[in-house]
Amino acid sequence: MTDIVPTLWFDGQAEEAARFYIALIPNSRIGDISWHGEDSAKASGQRPGSALTVAFELAGRPFLALNGGPMFHFTEAISMTVTCGSQDEIDRYWTALTEGGQESRCGWLKDKYGLSWQIVPSVLASLMTGAAAGRVMGALMRMGKIDIQTLRDAAATS
Repeated sequence: MTDIVPTLWFDGQAEEAARFYIALIPNSRIGDISWHGEDSAKASGQRPGSALTVAFELAGRPFLALNGGPMFHFTEAISMTVTCGSQDEIDRYWTALTEGGQESRCGWLKDKYGLSWQIVPSVLASLMTGAAAGRVMGALMRMGKIDIQTLRDAAATS
């Protein structure tokens, strides 16, 4: 069987980031950790004995964090989407992930490691239908953190 596992490239924070993410997202865990030996540490600029790779699961989905060095950085071209069932859930993820990070628009943010996230309500797709779609999109474009009631109000306005 073929597996596809997204690999996230870090510069020394792979284990820290994986532990942060699993503490935040239910049904998550750390798996195997491999360690830099002398050769891989020298090639990547990392410390011997520091984490090389960290296998982890977020909401039951596998990921790999790699301490590969400073050569590559995250961009918004890849993001993690968290679909939330309530405003409390949106607020919790938004607060935790923006601490030390950067807020953006329309439910997007960058966490303290530079990884982009989208924190969106599960009702968004159902609100973005028919004549309400333009109003809901207009309200969404003015938001940083998404407010579900504001989106519902925009959808209900005629």
